[in-house]
Amino acid sequence: MSNHPFALAAPPGAVTQAPSGPDYIVDRAFRSLAWLAAALILVLVAYIVWKIGGQALPAIRDYHIDFLTGSSWNVQEKRFGILPAIWGTLYSSLLALAIGGFFGLTVAIFLTQGFLPARVAFLFRLVVEMLAAIPSVVFGLWGIFVVIPAIRPAANWLNETLGFVPFFGTSLSGPGLLPAAIVLAIMVLPTVAAISQDALNAVPYRTKEAAFGMGATKWEVILKVMVPTAAGGIFSAMVLGFGRALGETMALAMLIGNSNQLTLSLFAPAETLAALLASHFPEAGPVEVEALMYAALVLLAITLVVNIAGIGLLTLTQRKISGKA
Repeated sequence: MSNHPFALAAPPGAVTQAPSGPDYIVDRAFRSLAWLAAALILVLVAYIVWKIGGQALPAIRDYHIDFLTGSSWNVQEKRFGILPAIWGTLYSSLLALAIGGFFGLTVAIFLTQGFLPARVAFLFRLVVEMLAAIPSVVFGLWGIFVVIPAIRPAANWLNETLGFVPFFGTSLSGPGLLPAAIVLAIMVLPTVAAISQDALNAVPYRTKEAAFGMGATKWEVILKVMVPTAAGGIFSAMVLGFGRALGETMALAMLIGNSNQLTLSLFAPAETLAALLASHFPEAGPVEVEALMYAALVLLAITLVVNIAGIGLLTLTQRKISGKA
């Protein structure tokens, strides 16, 4: 330690000497365990793909690309196509992300930017986090007995008034895309809100102070400074939320209607890949199991592509924000 009269004393517990031999051993052991865990994850993913792909191989040989472009699922005639399920998966997930992403980011802003007292914000944060612990089947039952009856009058009015618009081309008689998307949005919201809160809290306080010092209003600071600065974390939240929506099974199987059709109508029943797997596997024979494994492989591929695209867009966004693009 320096003997200079103005030298600051080291705080208790500060590092004042080089790491010892045991410290190096612990560090190397931790690094080795981290690499081992990463390798095990890759091995597990490869094993899952290998097992599913092996069982799907006969269906891949028999149906080729027609499986992805066909719209018929007929076990007796051995005709299988999952284009409506792919469409329903992407359509419902994007709708859910649009609704849940907007409200999740709004919740994150209100919980982190001083709109609520600390205790009230803590209570709201706890309630939002508890949504993630509710079982999927409970969300499905809630959607059947609460959401569908609540939105049916408005949906039927839109159909009667604006039925010429493809999005309102059918009435809502029961399960359909919109009820499924609303419930799915509520299931996605906790993920988006939690990660967006962390991203907003990670923005240095001096950044906010500098914006206020330049005369910006509170909403200008939030929308033009805080949100763009935290855009990387917020985008990660959206990607994770979209991944959660793609793989959701039970609630969608109960609410989407399980109808193998291509439609733009928000009120028509539809199908998703996860719901297709859940509803057909219990009674599937050997031939249908092979087709279902092919569908599972497609769902894995969609999820993988979405995550890779999300990481790529996130990297590009961060480079643009930092001026390195």
